[in-house]
Amino acid sequence: MQDKRSAEDNRHRENESYVEKEMIMQNYRFLIAYDGTRYHGWEHKKDVVTIQGKIESVLSLMAGEEVRINGAGRTDAGVHARAMVASGPVPTDKTPEEIRDYMNHYLPDDICILEVTPAAERFHARFNAKGKHYRYTIYRGRLKPVFDRKYVWTLDEGETIDCERMRKAAAYLVGEHDFKSFCGNKQMKKSTVRKLFAIDIKEDGDYVILDFHGAGFLQNMVRILTGTLVEVGAGRMEPAYMEEVLTGRCRQLAGPTAPPQGLCLMQVDYEKK
Repeated sequence: MQDKRSAEDNRHRENESYVEKEMIMQNYRFLIAYDGTRYHGWEHKKDVVTIQGKIESVLSLMAGEEVRINGAGRTDAGVHARAMVASGPVPTDKTPEEIRDYMNHYLPDDICILEVTPAAERFHARFNAKGKHYRYTIYRGRLKPVFDRKYVWTLDEGETIDCERMRKAAAYLVGEHDFKSFCGNKQMKKSTVRKLFAIDIKEDGDYVILDFHGAGFLQNMVRILTGTLVEVGAGRMEPAYMEEVLTGRCRQLAGPTAPPQGLCLMQVDYEKK
């Protein structure tokens, strides 16, 4: 009899200790790395494969309902990111670590969720961003960069660029300017004024690395800036010509748009609390 009561007491305690986890709607911040080679950019688009679309489909699977997120930027097709930030409300009973692990289990190998953290209800990855850091990598060696070819712009054989000339040209571009000449969107109706904090150009053997730090960037802006600086480095434009390009506010005045694979979003900055 005592054994029977003891067994019943144990079952009662087990029932009391079991509490079903409640699905809670929480705004989350996602830190994401991806290889953009086989994607049509970040932004969700119908009938094509995008980074945002892949992530939203996995979150929707986890939540059991449609989930939408917002990215800090909209990288173009073929552009990469080491630290894209996204945000959005997700109904879930999982911890941030469980969300991260679930997403990485179902996402393809060229997308990785580095971190998931609860965010303030009004946090928005794009609208709260204070600055971004993009890196563009150029390869100027004689031998083909077999293992880096998806992550660099390989210059034509025999083409040389003078990095000191490029630095002089970059000095004209730093600061707050109207960058309409460096905008790839012909239908742009909003202001094309942006602020560049710095453009750093360094040489590393056969590689030239351009780091762009700014408050915000227009569509294709970093790639057009890079293409223009390469024109200067190759001697086809003068450094001082950058003043005319800025004041002219005409896309035809700037250089070509550098290919997408050399560009990578390195960091998104937010106000520190």
